Amino acid sequence: MSKRNFADWLKTFRPSINGYGYYTDFDKVYKNAEGLKLEINILNALVGSQNIESEFERILEKYPDCLKAVPILLAVRQNEIYCQDETGAVNYRFDQKRQTFEQYKYFMRETGLFDMLQNHVVSNLYDYVTGVEVGLGSNGRKNRGGHQMEDLVERYLKKAKVEYYKEMYLTDIENRWGIDLSAISAEGTSTKRWDFVVKTPSCIYVIETNFYASNGSKLNETARSYKMIAEEAETIQGFQFVWITDGGGWTGARRNLEETFNVLENVYNISDMEHNIFADLFK
Repeated sequence: MSKRNFADWLKTFRPSINGYGYYTDFDKVYKNAEGLKLEINILNALVGSQNIESEFERILEKYPDCLKAVPILLAVRQNEIYCQDETGAVNYRFDQKRQTFEQYKYFMRETGLFDMLQNHVVSNLYDYVTGVEVGLGSNGRKNRGGHQMEDLVERYLKKAKVEYYKEMYLTDIENRWGIDLSAISAEGTSTKRWDFVVKTPSCIYVIETNFYASNGSKLNETARSYKMIAEEAETIQGFQFVWITDGGGWTGARRNLEETFNVLENVYNISDMEHNIFADLFK
């Protein structure tokens, strides 16, 4: 393989890796909304009600489980909501009826829920809750984003038709294939877990993956750490360290990345995978 130019390689980095499913997990949205569908539809009778407080009390008398649907109307997932004002403090429970009807009505009045329902701010509570779930689901983007790079790398590993394993600890590799990795395990004290391990007839490849959309101190720390691993891995026969990384965050940490690039032959990005680097690497 010809010597690569770091500056040219860095230009191929992507600003984002967000897939189509990153923004909203609609399956989860629908599942959460469906889980309260009965209670939501019963409370829907309060929309536009002229006697909303008395109707709310009648609903709770007959269908007390409707309380379970109240927190989501405030975009809250917990079954307990703590509130206080000049009248005192109350820890409201909604998984079961713990407070009086008057207290629950006070809660609905003071949080603005009665006003929203009575004055047609919403016309259908099920549609409203679906929208709330979409909003709450955006909080899960960080978790979804954290797995996107691993999922992408795995797709290319499958395409390369290689024998690979996910999330293997260093000691598991030693025990499975009888290889001594003490050079990179700090004499057995490290409990390092690798994102992927590829086994070919002649070599064991351990793979780390990450994507950094923004700059930060962690990037420099990661680059330095992987540079050390790369240097230690060179002393082990039949063993190679592979790093797959990408992201616009590296633009601001290019110096440390370049230092690792210069000592680690097997550092690649998404563009490299698109150009079938695995087919060449895992021969």
